[in-house]
Amino acid sequence: MENIHKIREQFPITKNKVFLNHAAQSPLPKPVADAVRRFADDFSNFGATSIEWNGGGKPFFAKLIRAKPEEIALVENTSVGLNIAANVLHYPHGSKIVTTDLEYPSVVYPWLRKSLGVKVHYVKNVNGKILLDDMERAVDDKTVGVAVSHVEYVNGFRHDLRALSEIAHEHGAYLIVDAIQSAGAMQIDVKKDDVDFLTTACYKWLLSPLGAGYLYVKEELIEKFEPPFVGWASVKQEVFDTIDFWDIWSLRLSETASRFEVGSPSFISLTGATEALKMILNFGIDNIQKRILKLTDHLIESVKSLGLKLQTPEEPQCRSGVVNFKIGKPKEVAESLNRKGIIVSARAHGLRVSPHFYNTEEEIDKFVEEIKNGQK
Repeated sequence: MENIHKIREQFPITKNKVFLNHAAQSPLPKPVADAVRRFADDFSNFGATSIEWNGGGKPFFAKLIRAKPEEIALVENTSVGLNIAANVLHYPHGSKIVTTDLEYPSVVYPWLRKSLGVKVHYVKNVNGKILLDDMERAVDDKTVGVAVSHVEYVNGFRHDLRALSEIAHEHGAYLIVDAIQSAGAMQIDVKKDDVDFLTTACYKWLLSPLGAGYLYVKEELIEKFEPPFVGWASVKQEVFDTIDFWDIWSLRLSETASRFEVGSPSFISLTGATEALKMILNFGIDNIQKRILKLTDHLIESVKSLGLKLQTPEEPQCRSGVVNFKIGKPKEVAESLNRKGIIVSARAHGLRVSPHFYNTEEEIDKFVEEIKNGQK
């Protein structure tokens, strides 16, 4: 990526730490922090802000995943988006949801509720990968939905969403995607991949504050489902044409994905998310993905040169921004690195490393050198 030093000026964290933990929670870039501060200062001083709302960032998120703004709802986080999907679907007797044994709890928990009366089937990973043949065998005509993370949080395995949607749709099931480990790092095209539901919070790779998130619902499905919760944000906008009359006698749900919104969102968080989305779109998600994969290529080769075992699949089509490798006492190693200003996570009996596009090969080398020294 051209002029990486100028890009890094937008990330104050680079002056203090080697931050390689974007799969957990990202530091805020300067433009995002500035927007949040301005919002807070405006409301402190004037009780209002002149910052443009921009639909809470919906048009920018829609552009990022190649959707329409009308297909995007504001949510607080990924878990809320997944729960909406779980609670709008219909579950005939004997129906099931297909997922994997690599998932983050939020991808699975909504379907484990006894009140839904649905069976959850787990496809087991093979050496850190979920094989399409195994998914095909698991999905049948009783399957209501296939629920997966686009990128798995532990080892960074990236699913082929197009292949999964074809498997699901062949049996009349929906594809429901948690994109928190891919949005902002990997290219997403919900139309090409024929995704039905996709949701993400913004505090990881989307470089935003906590409390901001988005839910995509395929256009032709929006009016098919009744939202599990409703409020003033769920209805058609003409209901608010006049402030001295509120229609509390009828419920006219929005024809857009905003029908899945309930009430006032975190305006300050979404102000930050909007600024972050502008930044990501300006750099270009294709450029960002190439940069991240270049950094993780370098990391993988360095780790292998130390004789350490990767838990991340190496095939290009399976790769993402997350790399995990086995190491003794990972929690203690991560804490030791943290004290030295190198931030990573301990996951699955290994270290999880997740660089973003503003990181450098030199930072990767510094991390690897510390690992090497610790192995002596």
